[in-house]
Amino acid sequence: MRTATYFFIFLNLSLALFEEPAVYPLPFLATSVLEVLCLLVFLGRLTHFAKVTLHNVFWKDTKNICIMVAILLSLTDLAVYGVLRLYGVGSIRWSRIVRPVFLINFAESRQIRRAFRSIRNTLPEITYVFLLFTFSLLMFSLMALKLFGERNLQTAEGLPYFRNYLEIVFDLYVLVTTANSPDVMMPAFDFSSWYALFFIAFVIINTYIFMSLFLAVVYNNYKKHLKNEIRKLAYMKRRKMVEAFNLLKEEEGEQFVVREARWKQLVKLVAPDTSSSHRELLLRISDDEQKGFVDKKSFVQLADLLNIQVVTLRIRRHPLARWAPALYGSTPSRLLRRAVRHRAFVWTYDAIILINAIFIALDEESPYISYAEWVFLALYIIEILLKVYTYEPREFFGKTQFWNWFDTLIIIAALTATILNATLKSTMKYNSQQILDIVFILRVLRLIRIVDSIQRFQVIMNTLINIVPTMLTFGGLTLVVYCVFAIIGMELFHGKIQYFPANSNVPHALECGNPALKDSLFARGRYCKNNFNDFASSFIVLMELTVVNQWHDILGMWIQPAKLYFIAFHIVMVIIIVNIFVSFILEAFFVEYSLEKSEVETAIEQKIQELGMGVQEDELQQEQLLDNMESAEHELEGDGGTKPQSKGLVFKIASKRYRTVDALLQRMFEAEIPLEDEGPSFEEILNLSPSSAVPRSLSSESAA
Repeated sequence: MRTATYFFIFLNLSLALFEEPAVYPLPFLATSVLEVLCLLVFLGRLTHFAKVTLHNVFWKDTKNICIMVAILLSLTDLAVYGVLRLYGVGSIRWSRIVRPVFLINFAESRQIRRAFRSIRNTLPEITYVFLLFTFSLLMFSLMALKLFGERNLQTAEGLPYFRNYLEIVFDLYVLVTTANSPDVMMPAFDFSSWYALFFIAFVIINTYIFMSLFLAVVYNNYKKHLKNEIRKLAYMKRRKMVEAFNLLKEEEGEQFVVREARWKQLVKLVAPDTSSSHRELLLRISDDEQKGFVDKKSFVQLADLLNIQVVTLRIRRHPLARWAPALYGSTPSRLLRRAVRHRAFVWTYDAIILINAIFIALDEESPYISYAEWVFLALYIIEILLKVYTYEPREFFGKTQFWNWFDTLIIIAALTATILNATLKSTMKYNSQQILDIVFILRVLRLIRIVDSIQRFQVIMNTLINIVPTMLTFGGLTLVVYCVFAIIGMELFHGKIQYFPANSNVPHALECGNPALKDSLFARGRYCKNNFNDFASSFIVLMELTVVNQWHDILGMWIQPAKLYFIAFHIVMVIIIVNIFVSFILEAFFVEYSLEKSEVETAIEQKIQELGMGVQEDELQQEQLLDNMESAEHELEGDGGTKPQSKGLVFKIASKRYRTVDALLQRMFEAEIPLEDEGPSFEEILNLSPSSAVPRSLSSESAA
């Protein structure tokens, strides 16, 4: 259901690519049928949700009301637009701007809603800083008008310099982003070197101090509100776990417990993909003294235990050790395998990769360079064969062994493309540029292997992988903002700029089809493709505005009222959303990069070691093949390893520890919630606002 909902949400958003103005135009009837289909699916999903939700809860939920209103507005606008179209009357599809509402408000998008709530809660503090920044900008603009307005200075293009107050405000606002530095300063600087002090003071105060202050305020407030929301969720989870315990509990002496059989049945139902060995490990943690039951405190921890990814490794011998034990166990074979496992083997191939990088940068036409590529390919193939000989093949090509698959596929593809290119050149006197491009790209991609060879790179990469789900949340947030501004931009600026090929003879082709752009920076820079003539082009322009480099040139053609659109986008996207994105990445990276483990993780690791079924992290790093093993069942070579295990199973906590974004967020603030603290009642939790999600009696921070 979640997949189907997201499919139709993105189908609904992508209709803008095919509606007028369109990248790939489709008949109005086709896009209308698809939109009605999407709206019917949304209505069906909402009806389905209403069937399984209490009546009073459903109608009090704002997001359900928003979805219903968005469906009604979309159908109304579609009908009105269709009727006007039949009579040849031009109209605007104004309801397209509400399409992102579906992405935000369906139950599956709680992470995006949480991000929007964080923005809403952060806005008051940002507003005060922004007002102070605006005051500073207006004051400096007024000073610039008085200092330079009457000096009859001109820009490099021969235009009046700093004589219009609104133009000055805009130019200095652009200077805050450094996009027009030092161009905006040069006329004054040429007139007198002392005037550079004005611009230096402006940049220090507004670019470095105020922009840093924006980040600090956003980070502080975002973290505070996010912490309260997650703490609220943590309390709700514990309350629900207590209710589950009360439904399953049985009396045992003077306490209530959950019997082992019922506990196993429960875990199998709620986590069906968990292996039996993993479930047994969790039971040994929950029932530490093996009494045959789980007490209340241990039961409440179950959700946290299931959110920590534990890898089950199964010991298995190499096929050659079974088929040819004498050969595989011989002294030369053991020495060879020991050499492959040694760190010097990795260092040797790191050096080969670096030397290969130098050869890639050299002249390809030289025959010696071509011969060298064959040598490097042979060395990489030998490396893969040696590793497959040393490590158990199913272990080497496990489904989570990304780097091993990456190396093998790149080498095979590069070998195939190189052979194909050499064959075509020798037999047909034909040199395919496409094949050469593929060969060059594959050669460069081989250099990525070195990332896996340096331990600190691995830590950073694992951290980035772990926070990818949270980054996707802000990707959805960015998509919403881009869609809204792209649709508004198309309605406002469609057809104002046209793109023509360089050799076009169309009148005003050099001015992007607009005579007003003659001799402008926009036309001279050949920015004609930066227009709002369709949905895709609008997205590209908004991306350029997000980067802010040269954005003043893109805005140069627009009159003052139109520039408000671009400034509004810059404030919303760059100053607010990008700063919130940076804030979350900072917080999540601090948590993931830290070597500290949570209480639950520590309990799991202690139990693994107590059972004698642990495999240490450094051992895994020495083995080089187990760094990325994170699926439910794996196989591990039993003989020939540096430290063979005596038991049939070993466990470790996966480098990607958390199954969900909520689990990662809770990890960020869980140390502040004592394990035995169940928090307030459900009614109190549900009635709390995000800014006061924790009662004062339970939060020393709130009390302070």
